[in-house]
Amino acid sequence: MTLQEWFSMQDELDKYIEEEHGLQNTNLVERKILALLVEIGELANETRCFKFWSKKPASDQAIVLEEFVDGVHFILSIGNELGFSDRDIPIVSSEANEDLVQSFLKIYQLIDKLRQNRTGESFEELMRQYFILGQSLGFSINDVQTAYKEKNEVNYKRQQEGY
Repeated sequence: MTLQEWFSMQDELDKYIEEEHGLQNTNLVERKILALLVEIGELANETRCFKFWSKKPASDQAIVLEEFVDGVHFILSIGNELGFSDRDIPIVSSEANEDLVQSFLKIYQLIDKLRQNRTGESFEELMRQYFILGQSLGFSINDVQTAYKEKNEVNYKRQQEGY
């Protein structure tokens, strides 16, 4: 599956949601950016990487992966909304960062950078760094792809059930 196929799947879901909620002509970039920031926080919370005061371990990998994929949905959605879905973005990297706290902080910084300047380069940098975070969390591109497809189906079902 190519990245363009991911963008296409996300575009179909977004259009479905926009029709269901009467938002076809609404600019949703700011709301999607806020939603992404919230999802990144939820992901960080499940990893517990910043909770120096706690001995409780991170959540199961399946839960962390699901939270990670929620972020993928919003990054793709923002990319579609800003017109960056046709860009060839290398998301597989040999990089990984042992310091998850720094990775999360960098992602937050890149989201703010994208919000302020909305360039293709800022979008690409955010997407690359997000997938590097995924690798640091132990996820392969195949793990993410499978989980993305599964969550995409769940998101459709939720919309059909009045989520």
